[in-house]
This record gives sequence, structure tokens and C-alpha cells, in this order.
Amino acid sequence: MQVYYMNGAGNDFMVIDARGKKLDFEKLAVELCKLTNADGFMAVDSSHKADFRLHFYNADGSRGEMCGNGARCICRFAYELGIAGPDMTVETDAGLVPGKRLDENQYRVKLNNPGVLDLHRKDSVAYVELGCPGVPHAVAEYTGDLWADADALKERFRALRFDPAFPKGANVNFYQVLGEGEIRILTFERGVEDYTLACGTGCGSVASTLWTQGRLPGGVLTAHNRGGTLTVTVSGENGLISSLLLEGPTEIVKIFETE
Repeated sequence: MQVYYMNGAGNDFMVIDARGKKLDFEKLAVELCKLTNADGFMAVDSSHKADFRLHFYNADGSRGEMCGNGARCICRFAYELGIAGPDMTVETDAGLVPGKRLDENQYRVKLNNPGVLDLHRKDSVAYVELGCPGVPHAVAEYTGDLWADADALKERFRALRFDPAFPKGANVNFYQVLGEGEIRILTFERGVEDYTLACGTGCGSVASTLWTQGRLPGGVLTAHNRGGTLTVTVSGENGLISSLLLEGPTEIVKIFETE
């Protein structure tokens, strides 16, 4: 079996073509992610609703609803293997996700619109779920030097990750505003239980929060992650988001051959 080791802006995954196979995805996720210390595992399966089905698992074997960078990587995987063309639709646990190849490395996906967007779920911490059921995210602004303070902040991130205000457990995102439409972001992901180098749905959740607050007048957010820069374009009217487009780099790092 071929296993592709991929990353999207540093968010890394082990990826397989599971069509026609009966596999223990939970077990595979744990075993394969250990090979590279990857953030997650993805399997492509057949779908009656879309070009293919995405099964997403975190590194600890827990299943995730969806992953923004993972979806971008799986679109490249599907294109490279001839499973789909340059325009495709992915079936996920959070709903259907359209994807598009922009060039050899750049891929864009339409994230699920917020099914939940509560700007004050816990004091000034917002809560966003992209999709229904959605990927849960806690979102908070940080006014210091976010990346320089990352080690000192880790316990705050971990506490919010398990805070009862977020009953599904939350991916936690702090963002630092650098200018209009530009932020620095740091995400602590459930299932990884640590910081990741990038989080696509995290960037989408921050963009949704800022847009809803009226703080993203141009509708485009440039989000600098420690692993790379992602762009989120938000559209909507009357306070309701109708489109979230996530764009950024993808990379095939290595292909493993396993039994």
C-alpha cells in the first residue's frame, strides 16, 4: 500500500487511497502518524454524493469532522492519482466541500459555512463550528507577540481545549492583528494535543469571527501560520456568511510503501 506524506502550510498528514478496501482507519491513523509525527491521517473512499469521500482522523486515532488543510491536500492527492479533475467535490463528515486546483502546488477549498457562531461563548472567547455538525473552534484575540509567547501560553490553550464551555472539545486559536486583514495565528488542536504549524479551519473560524464583528471590511484575511501563509475569502450579507474560501500551498513530501 502506498502512503503519501503530505503537508499544507506545514499541517502534515499521512494519506492513502482506501477505495474498495476494508481497513481499520483508527488503528492506521495511530500507526502511520507515528512514522512522521504527522498531525493527522486521511483516507479516500468512494462516494455516491461527490467525486470521493474523505475519512479524517487525528494522530491519536480520534475521528474529525473535517480539516481545511487536509481537504486541500486530499484534493491534490485525488488530482495526482487521477481520482478527480481540477474541479472536484469532497464528501466529509461536516458536509460537501468543493475543491479546486489553482496550479501545481496551490489548492483552494470552500469551507463549510458556520453552523454555530457565538462571539461570546466564554467571556471574550468566541466559539465557531464550521459545518453542521461542525469542526469546533475557540477563537480569541491576543495582544502580545503571539509566537514569541507560545511556550508560556500553552497551558492557557490546553485549559480552553477542555473547557466545559466547549462540550465537544475545541481546537483553540489565538490571533494577533498585524494590520487590516492580516493576522498571525497559533492553533492548539484536539487529537494532536499540541500546537500545529497551521490549521485551515482555524483560519476560517478567525476570518468568520472578524467578518461578523465588522473587522474584515475587505472580506479577505491573510493568516500567517508558523508553517506558512493561508488566505481566507469571506462573502455574505446581512451578517450571514455565504462563502468561505481557503487557499494555500500543498506539498507531497514523501511516498512510503507499506504492507
